[in-house]
Amino acid sequence: MSKAGIINPGAMGISIAASARAAGHEVYWASAGRSADTRQRAEAHSLLEVESLTELCAICELLLCVCPPHAAATVADAVIKAGFSGCYCDGNAIAPGQALQIGERLTAAGIDFVDGSIIGPPAWKEGSTRFYLSGPSAGQIADLFAGTVTEAIAIGGEIGKASALKMVFAAQTKGFTALLSAIQGAAEALGVRDDLDREWARRDPDVAKQRVNQVRGVTGKAWRFAGEMQEIAATFESAGMPPGFFEAAHDVYQRLAHFKDADETPELEEVLAALKAGGN
Repeated sequence: MSKAGIINPGAMGISIAASARAAGHEVYWASAGRSADTRQRAEAHSLLEVESLTELCAICELLLCVCPPHAAATVADAVIKAGFSGCYCDGNAIAPGQALQIGERLTAAGIDFVDGSIIGPPAWKEGSTRFYLSGPSAGQIADLFAGTVTEAIAIGGEIGKASALKMVFAAQTKGFTALLSAIQGAAEALGVRDDLDREWARRDPDVAKQRVNQVRGVTGKAWRFAGEMQEIAATFESAGMPPGFFEAAHDVYQRLAHFKDADETPELEEVLAALKAGGN
């Protein structure tokens, strides 16, 4: 049994923590500065509470970080400052170059680093979610999830490999949704959205409705996907591929970011209005 800490038990992080708990490990979280919703999630899944990150670092031998990409480097630096000396897994959607930079800082501080990436929805159903891991200590993190619904897969000893897989996978899935949002926005502005829906329906009667739902459904996550598009752009540039599409996708998601705390999924007309207003 290991003592593991989860940094930021949000919608995805709490599912990863719950899997480690299901495998029989003690899983801790730090409550300082966290919301009532986060506390409710942690208590519902029997996570062990400590107050501060410093306490978390003192108790745990393993740390899992699942946070928005823009916070990844800041969290890693805070862990170094807190004096952690175990194994740290960054499970965030970041470019492999950033994973290497974070890993270098942690390793210089005497911390084992594992590059991680999560593909799939929150891990509540068997076969839905893969946690890819790379680095010399990848197996140590993979062992946390043995026999659980989180399928942990070590894909080599090279830092950055797990992050690279996430970036190219999300480039297609989340990148396409950003493109689709921009297409809908342009069609609305040009007065041909109904005509576009009819043309799509000629190929598949359900496709127009599916694409509307896809654009509406992404709004609650757009604030987080914006940063991910920047990471993908950096990844493509490092690989000699044009980054411009994903820079534009970042702009699309930024225009929708204010829907983060919406009580209900906005109607398509609201989404298209936000896309248009963001360009003015």
